Amino acid sequence: MKFVHIADMHFDAPFTSLNSKENLGEKRRLEQRNAFKKVIDFIEKNGVEYFFIAGDLYEQEYVKKSTIDFITKEFNRIPNTKIFITPGNHDPYLKNSYYATHDFGDNVMVFSSPKVEKYEDENVNVYGMAFNDFYMNSSELESVNVPFSNKLNILVAHCDLNGSKDEDGFSYNPVLESKLNGLGFDYIALGHVHKNNIENKNKIYYPGSTISLGFDELGSHGMIAGDITKSGFSMEFVELDDRKFEEIEIAVDGLNSKEELAEKIIDRYINDMTMYKIVLVGRRNFEIDTRLLLQMVSHDNILKIKNCTNLAIDLEH
Repeated sequence: MKFVHIADMHFDAPFTSLNSKENLGEKRRLEQRNAFKKVIDFIEKNGVEYFFIAGDLYEQEYVKKSTIDFITKEFNRIPNTKIFITPGNHDPYLKNSYYATHDFGDNVMVFSSPKVEKYEDENVNVYGMAFNDFYMNSSELESVNVPFSNKLNILVAHCDLNGSKDEDGFSYNPVLESKLNGLGFDYIALGHVHKNNIENKNKIYYPGSTISLGFDELGSHGMIAGDITKSGFSMEFVELDDRKFEEIEIAVDGLNSKEELAEKIIDRYINDMTMYKIVLVGRRNFEIDTRLLLQMVSHDNILKIKNCTNLAIDLEH
């Protein structure tokens, strides 16, 4: 059984952390669409049978009808692929949500209940559930009964593996990894965590966010593609995000003015498809105003400058 697994696309996210540069949020929203087209292209080209979307496909608060129409149009390109969506905490299944009111296509199944539902196919059983609110403080996942059969058993869920309550006292479908491991699924397709765990060996996988949403999501972003049988499975991580987010450290030791520091930053190699956060380190000989420095550097790909330096002190004077 060939499959593709994505999560946390967050269509129409506001990208508030990128608003320091004009139109960058708009560019990232176009890049979201481009990444999604790549997913559909891959599915179409490789004859993928199952497409699992493990939550937070879009932002309930911000998503536009035109974006939902775009998603539907892309789904229509792969009519022979069965698509399963499990709504998450950013796109919960609400009475007025697009999941409840919009027809995504005959090949699309959207799970609608916080209770685990099962879709039975000829050779595959797909289990899933939905957030019905923007949080879920308890989970049924740990008590799912997966009967022994010759069919493949797949779980698609948006959950916080080994999670706990956040600072406001909310949880997001917390479940113990040890419990999930013992349920008997052949593959567990999760969403919610924005970093992939492709090196995992226990059939429980997060693909991470499909594209990076900012500097708190460094590293590679994309999807998981695989082939599962009862005797085992193979899989690969496919990168989809053309743009990277990177933190680089620049030492201020030995510099004596903001002009010297600005020149050092400008002289650093800057890739056109990488967005940078500059972290200043070392012992400074002058006061640093990061806002002024950002204006002096004036490079479209440098979004943030953080000052982590210490004041140089001459103990002899």
